Amino acid sequence: MVKNFALLGVSGYIAPKHLDAIKDVGGNLLAVTDPHDSAGKFGAKGFMETKYYQESEQFWNELIRLRKYEGKKTDLISICTPNYLHRAQSGAGMEFVEADIICEKPLIVNPKHLDQLELSEEKTRKKVYGIMQLRLLPSLKQLKENISKDQTKKRYKIDLEYITPRNIHWYVNSWKGDDKKSGGLASNIGIHLFDMLQWIYGDVGITRVYQSEPTKMRGSLELKTADVDWFLSIDPKDLPEHIKEKIPKGKNIPLPSYRLINVDGEGLEFSDGFENLHTKSYKEILAGRGFRIKDLRPSLELVYRIRNTKTTRR
Repeated sequence: MVKNFALLGVSGYIAPKHLDAIKDVGGNLLAVTDPHDSAGKFGAKGFMETKYYQESEQFWNELIRLRKYEGKKTDLISICTPNYLHRAQSGAGMEFVEADIICEKPLIVNPKHLDQLELSEEKTRKKVYGIMQLRLLPSLKQLKENISKDQTKKRYKIDLEYITPRNIHWYVNSWKGDDKKSGGLASNIGIHLFDMLQWIYGDVGITRVYQSEPTKMRGSLELKTADVDWFLSIDPKDLPEHIKEKIPKGKNIPLPSYRLINVDGEGLEFSDGFENLHTKSYKEILAGRGFRIKDLRPSLELVYRIRNTKTTRR
């Protein structure tokens, strides 16, 4: 059965991945909205009948009108907007449009809002799903399986690096650089990594932060079965030399991300395999296996905790 979708934030950085996923699962995209009208990319994806609204009020009114007067129900609303808008938009989608929600990371900025969303789920009998695609990455699924089979009961020593270059002049002056709107670097960039760590190695005990800047952070975690040193950065200068050497010389060359998890001295670079992970996420959601609030809560609470941890010397 074809599902009807709608999407908020269609001009955003991550929206094309959601558009591709909707197309890949055979979805029908009823309407999109974004205050920035450079939004034609959804037409380029083949959604020629999709309605566009610059004002979100018009978007919501159209979805309500379609349901009430044309019997055309919106099954799922995809949210690709700035992080601080996620909670209100998720609630509105469930309560006024009677749709399930697919929300880009992080679901919320303050974890106290999770309880409110769960109440909305209970009231409307709708569901909120989060995108946590690292759990679907084959190399990390294999790592989790290997760890679960390990009978030594030892503690693992983990070194984790994630460097995803951005134009830092733009980043720090956009909503992403405002901790109240984005949740800070640990939330906006690191959420997938912290979710993955807890998914594989268990709950968090002690959290320490040694460096906290708008463009990079460094700290450590004591998990149930592992001690973790982690580093996050959006600064291109932090890319390892062996990665820089592979970048073609010239201007305006897109820079690669670098993701490395080192377990007891054995490195696993997981920069590859990210293609189509949003499509895999959508397929899991449509099959009833998507990640719900209870799955997302530990990592959301952790990044909030990291954001509010005082920086100490190592």
